[in-house]
Amino acid sequence: MRLRITTLHTVLFGLLLSTPLPAQWFNQPDPRIPRTKDGKPDLTAKAPRAADGHPDLSGVWIRREGESTPAGYSDKGLAFTISWFMPKNAEIPLRPAAAAIFRERAARDGGGRPPERCLPYGIPSAMLPPEPFKIVQTPGLTLILYEEMVDFRQIFTDGRKHPKSPNPAWYGFSVGKWVGETFEVETVGFNDQTWLDGLGLPHSEELRFTERFQRLTAGHLQMEATIDDPKMYTRPWTFKIDFNVIPDADLIENVCENEKDAIHQVAK
Repeated sequence: MRLRITTLHTVLFGLLLSTPLPAQWFNQPDPRIPRTKDGKPDLTAKAPRAADGHPDLSGVWIRREGESTPAGYSDKGLAFTISWFMPKNAEIPLRPAAAAIFRERAARDGGGRPPERCLPYGIPSAMLPPEPFKIVQTPGLTLILYEEMVDFRQIFTDGRKHPKSPNPAWYGFSVGKWVGETFEVETVGFNDQTWLDGLGLPHSEELRFTERFQRLTAGHLQMEATIDDPKMYTRPWTFKIDFNVIPDADLIENVCENEKDAIHQVAK
């Protein structure tokens, strides 16, 4: 079964995500960002370079709207879904069993998703809300730090391979390498507890998630991602997300508290 993507297919539900807050420590100039003559960040300039000559992906980023994002989604309570970052009328090639899981989750308006219980979003779900995240690029290791729920990922670039028997994890096990100007990341070793997006697209432990990051300018990062999960989908499928840099900024803590969140859920 195929899931056809349209602007209107997204299901309304009460996805309770905080409004993006200004990151702390504004006006702390980042020396890696090019500047205009008056000292303002020049976000259209060429991407900065790391010491090894590769583009430097480091910085605080927030996603742009996707080409299929419906207008006024924040007022309508729409879920943040992968479909917003695919062309209109694109198809997600769900297998029948996966389609049944998706329909059941959508019928519950996304209820039961892991973040309701302060559990990790996983990927790519963690990048879909308009919440900041930070990339820290160092020799041998690149980190992605998510402001919401204070989650993180490690992407190893020291030449190691994926473990033969990984311990299934919420964010999997990631290995990265540079292919020309593109930072390519392969992630495997997932548990099956996360959702691919807020609406409920499922995945299995067989998921292989490929990301290709390109810093197109000082202020523009693009990620092309491929979902390859033969248990849930009939073929690999791809989408793109673009991100804007938040210059001269840093993250704030955004902690999920199980007890208080449970009270809030009951109060509703």
